[in-house]
Amino acid sequence: MDEPLDDGIIEAMGITRPVYEEMTLILGRLPVIDDVSTLLAMWDSNGRQQSLLGWLKGRRHVANPNAYLYNGSDTSHKDIHEPRVAECVEIARSLSPMVCGGTQGAVATGSLLYMVGDVSSLFLDSEYARHYLHLASDPVAMDSHDDECEYITLILNAMMSAELVTDICEVSSGGLFATLVSLGGGSLGFDILTPREVRLDAFLFGEEAGRFVVALPEKCDDDFLLKLDEARLNCCFLGRATKGRVLVDGMDFGCVKDFC
Repeated sequence: MDEPLDDGIIEAMGITRPVYEEMTLILGRLPVIDDVSTLLAMWDSNGRQQSLLGWLKGRRHVANPNAYLYNGSDTSHKDIHEPRVAECVEIARSLSPMVCGGTQGAVATGSLLYMVGDVSSLFLDSEYARHYLHLASDPVAMDSHDDECEYITLILNAMMSAELVTDICEVSSGGLFATLVSLGGGSLGFDILTPREVRLDAFLFGEEAGRFVVALPEKCDDDFLLKLDEARLNCCFLGRATKGRVLVDGMDFGCVKDFC
């Protein structure tokens, strides 16, 4: 069992007891020296624009609902049709075969599925934009998400060590849809609902970094949400893992193996 760092070590690392206690709340366990060093490095890379304690207490992010728009002179993208759920079946099948496997743990049927991180409306510079919409214009400049990814990974790995979550998978190529397909090595499906305040195609196929799909047992739901709140991280409830079929907003997309 980890022992709390004594005041001498805490002082030597340049942090105060309240800061150490805030780190404990964020991680859901006693921080070790490596945890403290990681958080200090992230704060330092953020420019130390506020106090360390204030930075730890304020790690919330706000998605820009219009961030998928171009900055350039070409405005035709503003008329891009937002697909209905049924059209997303065709989109998913038209993209390159999605890679199944590579996740950290075993996901059981009925597991709860969450997306941790900000809900994003970005879909430019994605496989969907390039190969389905055939958009060749330069996308908006993407902000670096390195700090966010490192921070979220730190928190989620702590939860996995505490057995609050059973699997973690970062959203990347192919977007959220491809990430969900990869859960369980392609043997499990999913039944999810999408938020109405963001474009459906951006939500399913956008590849903005800083988002992770997490699977967990229902019994761990309350503790999981509490730890996320303490860590000042946003999340979006998606739905549940199924026995092999894919459903989005109640529409049957077919068998998950058809997308692998």
